[in-house]
Amino acid sequence: MTLAPSLSLPNLHSSFLCSFSASKLSARNIIQPKPTSYPRIRALELDQNTVIAISVGVVSVAVGIGIPVFYESQIDNAAKRENTQPCFPCNGSGAQKCRFCLGSGNVTVELGGGENEVSRCINCDGVGSLTCTTCQGSGIQPRYLDRREFKDDD
Repeated sequence: MTLAPSLSLPNLHSSFLCSFSASKLSARNIIQPKPTSYPRIRALELDQNTVIAISVGVVSVAVGIGIPVFYESQIDNAAKRENTQPCFPCNGSGAQKCRFCLGSGNVTVELGGGENEVSRCINCDGVGSLTCTTCQGSGIQPRYLDRREFKDDD
């Protein structure tokens, strides 16, 4: 198919559309591929205080998320382990010596003139010991969150 002399193809200048004749090919005329250009984000001009403020903000968010996650994992791990630690205040007995009568069950009161009155202790009802308030008499040291009593204030 030949084209009429009046109809000719326009000259297109594109790196993709080019026709080479054998006479025009030389080492100088070989088209080298252009390096690909990617869009760039221009560098922001930030002063040192802004960089520090951004860094502190990022670290604060990370710590604010990390600490609760860490405590939750520790609580979950502690719930899986059996608690066998003896109660510290009562040494695992579940009872503490009464502080009023010092474990005797009786309170001695000096009346004066060398007279003493001995009466039954009103704190322990003469038993000499009380149920341990830390372990509630179990003898096992409760975990930290188990010690808290949630009472209704209403």
